[in-house]
Amino acid sequence: MRYPAPPLPYDPNSDHLREECGVFAVHGAVDSALMIALGLHALQHRGQESCGIVTHDGSRVYAERHMGLVGEHFADGDTHKRLPGRIGIGHVRYSTSGATVARNIQPLYADVRGGGIAVAHNGHLTNARTLRDELVATGAIFQSTSDTEVVLQIAARSSRTSPTKRFLSALKQIEGAFALVALVNGNLVVARDPFGIRPLVLGELAGATIVASETCALDVIGADYVRDVEPGEAIIVSDDGMKSERFAPAKPARTCAFEYIYFARPDSVIAGISVYEARKRMGAQLYKDAPAGIDVVIPVPDSGVPAALGYAQAAGVPYEMGIIRGHYVGRTFIQPTQAKRDLGVRRKHSANPPVVNGKRVLLVDDSIVRGTTSRKIVEMMREAGATEVHFRSACPPIKFPDFYGIDMPSRTELMAASQECEEMARALKADSLGFLSLDGLYQAVLGETRNNAAPQLADHYFTGEYTTRLLDHERAASDKDRQLSLLVDA
Repeated sequence: MRYPAPPLPYDPNSDHLREECGVFAVHGAVDSALMIALGLHALQHRGQESCGIVTHDGSRVYAERHMGLVGEHFADGDTHKRLPGRIGIGHVRYSTSGATVARNIQPLYADVRGGGIAVAHNGHLTNARTLRDELVATGAIFQSTSDTEVVLQIAARSSRTSPTKRFLSALKQIEGAFALVALVNGNLVVARDPFGIRPLVLGELAGATIVASETCALDVIGADYVRDVEPGEAIIVSDDGMKSERFAPAKPARTCAFEYIYFARPDSVIAGISVYEARKRMGAQLYKDAPAGIDVVIPVPDSGVPAALGYAQAAGVPYEMGIIRGHYVGRTFIQPTQAKRDLGVRRKHSANPPVVNGKRVLLVDDSIVRGTTSRKIVEMMREAGATEVHFRSACPPIKFPDFYGIDMPSRTELMAASQECEEMARALKADSLGFLSLDGLYQAVLGETRNNAAPQLADHYFTGEYTTRLLDHERAASDKDRQLSLLVDA
């Protein structure tokens, strides 16, 4: 299905897709909070704005939530003392729904009939505002502007007999993309959206059940991978064992293509596919789709590294680190003027002139969004002495926005939505520009071409074909722009 492209919250100075969120959960481990902190640290790339952990010791629930990075708040030796218990969930957040304020930090918690529920999720609920309006009309009081709170509100109002059943009934009403972990009256409940757009994996460590957004978080604590949580599956973990329930009919999985292109850590495995190897294959396929006469291949660090390596190996030309990334600048360098934003690009990326000077250079990045940073990097290469600068994107042109948890500009701000390849090349000041083809992406990730009748990946950013209905965005524009909350956090 195709829909228009309304804007999402977006940093206007950013020229990269912003990460989503990451979740981690433990059931049955001594000092679960320490394990969760380690797992969240491994998932820090998925969200750097806030972090939180909630644990349960068999009688009480303990919560700690902060703005900032995991290492700033949960790296001390007292974390397990402040957050006791053998069961817990954790979250790292980048806000795609709700402002970046303390009341939106997850996990969210609510006392409900028969017990308490804490919940954290990665993704975006495409009918959250519709459900929220219905709940408010019947007297519900919301404490945040996060779409996640809708799940708590529905569960609290359910007529089912137990907190777990009420929570499962809420899952049947939400739509969109979600990988969700929850503490429900002392049990761990995890669930994945019916299409499996967002990843979620099960692991095991010394008898404890581990759940994480990516396998890299299992690796960091020494847990064994067991399996992926199935699309439309809810798993309830209690002291009596593990129980699987299906809250939605089985559908063919459509994992977000950008997990392979950009979001997941290279050492993760998504749906049985090595992210690192998939990115290398993207680079090799990119050479087939868009070759060039060059002397050296240079990655735009860090996300362009595996694809650039694959391109160089396929092309039979040297691979060099012609750009050095400054790792201590921060992930976003927001300044009020264009001149200062340009300086921010140079603080993040510096040319390595001996590698570039006198060479025909080919730059490989994971994607092109607005094009502003790409243009500055092209200029940087010319200033360092490159005789030619060619630019390649290791994914197809991004023409449509995302509604499932990735923060990107409106369609009017996406460079490829309004410009053809040659026009984009001129805007970037590159000698040539090339993209990975859509079928090339499918070949690199899945080893097969796209099934146009039933696509195997969520690829709407390239095609405009959205996996689910987008209920909230079908409403009138004036309603979409309605402010959710009048409260401003100081």
